[in-house]
Amino acid sequence: MSLKDRITEDMKDAMRAKQAERLSTIRMLLAACKQREVDERITLDDAAVIGIVDKLIKQRKDSIAAFDKAGRTDLVNKETAEIHVLEAYLPQRLSADEIAAEVARIVRDVGASGPGDMGKVMAAAKAQLAAKAEMALVSAAVKQALSR
Repeated sequence: MSLKDRITEDMKDAMRAKQAERLSTIRMLLAACKQREVDERITLDDAAVIGIVDKLIKQRKDSIAAFDKAGRTDLVNKETAEIHVLEAYLPQRLSADEIAAEVARIVRDVGASGPGDMGKVMAAAKAQLAAKAEMALVSAAVKQALSR
């Protein structure tokens, strides 16, 4: 079963269980997937759906920071609940040590030697680690590896 099919089944389960908040979040995710399919005239694979989930989680985290500054704990709680629903569709993430090891291997494979090669390394890292790790952590690991 593809990830998109699993999300659709979860939407049906949320409808049956009358879980309004969860249903709303899942519908938003499916709408984002459908929008991308229509815009690009493609059928999304699991990796593309994971990319959309990552993007939506990042948006929620940015919103939480803004709502927290404004003292809107009600909206912070809503966004946090949405993040928990969305995280269920992500694969197991790599730890910081695993990310550092992967980045070191990529730096070796690419033959990077300094901070000027960051773009080359990040392109390779994104291709290999996009679904497995948060890219902000990967970027930090690449900066550290290239500064040595």
